[in-house]
Amino acid sequence: MSDIAQKLHLQAVGITNMFPTQMTVGMREVDIKRNRWRDKNEDEASYYLHTHQIPVILGPGTGHYIIDRHHLLLALLEEGVRAVSISVVANLSGLSFNEFWTTLESRNWTHPFDAEGRRRPYDAMPTSVADLIDDPYRSLAGAVKRAGGYAKDKSPFSEFRWADFLRPRIARELIKRDFGRTLTLAMNLAQTTEAAALPGWRFHPEQ
Repeated sequence: MSDIAQKLHLQAVGITNMFPTQMTVGMREVDIKRNRWRDKNEDEASYYLHTHQIPVILGPGTGHYIIDRHHLLLALLEEGVRAVSISVVANLSGLSFNEFWTTLESRNWTHPFDAEGRRRPYDAMPTSVADLIDDPYRSLAGAVKRAGGYAKDKSPFSEFRWADFLRPRIARELIKRDFGRTLTLAMNLAQTTEAAALPGWRFHPEQ
């Protein structure tokens, strides 16, 4: 453990020993985080790892269940990082499997939906960050936010709500074939009143 970790009394846990609480990520978002990681020098990387704690819940078998920063963890894993600092938000290790997941969902700590936006049973949840699957609409939603299509919002899984809004309105094949054109279409959709109920939506007087 580094000097920084010792001073902050941080607990480090192996990324492959942590359990996701969502089924998908946007792989374009993961790639962006990988590129940002590569831009850091050794000291910056060490400081970042020990000042960006991963929030987890202790679950059945005292497993560490990630409730945020799935994209970051997958990016770090693919860049060769093996362990990260954690912050334990709650200890629910005494609950049964179903009680545990029901409690997570009641507190907006899990998103049991697949890459088609379909609700899945709790036992279908990936057991490793490495098994998270790509939802291109989640990448598109992230790109729309960075481009100013909507504001950052603290609502749980706000980007996934935008992904689900875009899902029936833009063809998946177009995202893969021409992301730039797709982003333009998505930005236009984000400005419509159809999106007004979504977190971070911005009022456009010209609409």
